[in-house]
Amino acid sequence: MSWRNGALAASFRPLAEETPIALTYDGATHAIMMGTPGDLEDFAVGFSFSENLVDQMSDIESLDIQESPDGVELRMWLSPARRRHYARRRLAMAGPTGCGLCGIESLEQAVPKLPRVAREARMTPASLLAALDALARGQALHKETRSVHAAALWNCDAGRLMAIREDVGRHNALDKIIGHAHRATLDLESAAIVMTSRVSVELVQKTARLGVPILVAISAPTILAVRTADAAGITLVGVARNSEFDVFTHRHRICTQARRSEKEHA
Repeated sequence: MSWRNGALAASFRPLAEETPIALTYDGATHAIMMGTPGDLEDFAVGFSFSENLVDQMSDIESLDIQESPDGVELRMWLSPARRRHYARRRLAMAGPTGCGLCGIESLEQAVPKLPRVAREARMTPASLLAALDALARGQALHKETRSVHAAALWNCDAGRLMAIREDVGRHNALDKIIGHAHRATLDLESAAIVMTSRVSVELVQKTARLGVPILVAISAPTILAVRTADAAGITLVGVARNSEFDVFTHRHRICTQARRSEKEHA
């Protein structure tokens, strides 16, 4: 039932699904996340890369999805080398942690040193706004439910969406994009990530580990996110809406003219 035009009336509203999703490695549960039960292969792979549990796709020997009335279990089995690495990490997780983050041993590990992104994609303001428009138009689940976030990969040179993923959690949506990029071996040389959320430091960390040089979001970043993006060489754009945006770091990648193609340089 809804209140519309000064009266109560029967109504129907689609709602987004939210379910517990367990990520297990070699038979041991690593984490349980609340998320949207779609694109789960992408989520499993993206989470594994984001958490530095794997370095390459071959580190995951198998992935099985088990559904039950209580939720979904993403069962992964690691290669022998990564299995040893994961066993050592689980021993560390079993010890005391003082900062409230699972699986780390010190406050320094909460904000680890990230690889500096070397790629030099460029976006014009027109391309950036086109990416935001494409992101909005591509959010099929959000159009139905008005309750999920989205993350997308945008090809700055071609001016088109490469992929889009949705989830009730913004971190999950980005992990799904990261997983898709690895599973599909996408060329990220001229890629940007575009998101429908504020930018916390974790989103910058995930972007840096994927090696994408531009992160665009419709809301503002935190101060720590700006510092982290600056140190990682990432161009961070926030408050991107209504044909306006703010560039917080490495503004040289936002240029008024499109970058010429390699053929034009040849």
